[in-house]
Amino acid sequence: MISLEKQIEEIEKEIRETPYHKGTERHIGILKARIAKLKNNLEENLNKKGGGGGGYAVRKQGDATVVLVGPPSAGKSTLLNALTNAESKVAPYAFTTVSVIPGMMKYNDAYIQILDVPGLIEGAEEGKGRGREVISVVRGADLLIIISDVERPEAINKIKNALERNGIRINKNPPDILVEKKIKGGIVVKTNIKQDFDKKTILEIANEMGIKNAEIQIKQKVSIDELIDVFAKNRVYVPAISVINKADTTTESNFSNNNFLFISAEKGYNLDELKKAIWDNLNLVKIYLIKHNSDVNEENPMIVKKNQTLTDILKSIGSNFAATYTKAKIWGGGAKYPGQEVSLKTQVVSGMKVRFI
Repeated sequence: MISLEKQIEEIEKEIRETPYHKGTERHIGILKARIAKLKNNLEENLNKKGGGGGGYAVRKQGDATVVLVGPPSAGKSTLLNALTNAESKVAPYAFTTVSVIPGMMKYNDAYIQILDVPGLIEGAEEGKGRGREVISVVRGADLLIIISDVERPEAINKIKNALERNGIRINKNPPDILVEKKIKGGIVVKTNIKQDFDKKTILEIANEMGIKNAEIQIKQKVSIDELIDVFAKNRVYVPAISVINKADTTTESNFSNNNFLFISAEKGYNLDELKKAIWDNLNLVKIYLIKHNSDVNEENPMIVKKNQTLTDILKSIGSNFAATYTKAKIWGGGAKYPGQEVSLKTQVVSGMKVRFI
């Protein structure tokens, strides 16, 4: 029986050898869907065997988790030590980091967990250099710092491409497609947006991905790859910051690339800018919960995501609270006037002070 890896390899070869035009678009789309399904199966098999990160996962702590990803000897351990209270071993040779090293960075009253993982090398998704384990940790991140050094800036895009091949979408939003699975009735496609492919292509790709009965609402123009992403089980969407380390070993004239943040973990250069970028890309805000019969103050801030509602905040405190309160009064950020009464559907805003009623 042909292995899953071999099947994927053969289909990828067929895609490369098939000229892309309107007449072959559907066929190539089905082949891509077949690869996505096989990769789903491969990942499930690895997880069952403990080869997809078993014994490698780290319990998430703090308000958010950031993972440092880069090639060996890029300075990840030095950066972890500079940002946190961790004591990751540092040495000038590859593969110093052989397991996940966690550290905690306090910034703007938030506790941000930062994980240092082994360096990614070519062929990581095939398991080289603990690549599969690293990728399994990356999947659980709230933010990635993709780091290389001034001698290897091209490694940033290589790592991004490797993560993309493994279903990790960098700095992208999920396509606005709703798939509601049904017990019967086949597949119904609803969309008012003209696509570059016909409904038959959508039906065949959905069938290839194992979807037999569903209502599919497509609310934006999408590519075939984005359509497959929605049907696949293993897609994650993660923001990332691209960082070039060891900036102290080169000249300022090399810092003109706006796609990268240049730092020196060893010398402390631009680390304050990196911390701010971490905060901004995590979309965190500070709010304050006000007890009944207490003055409005700014003590004991709570760190939450920008897109959360007051209902989400109640649920995070405890399930009983969500059933106890029906409204809230707010001061500060987001309030039109002090003590404004609002519904629990209100989204949090930085500096908001909240008293549930």
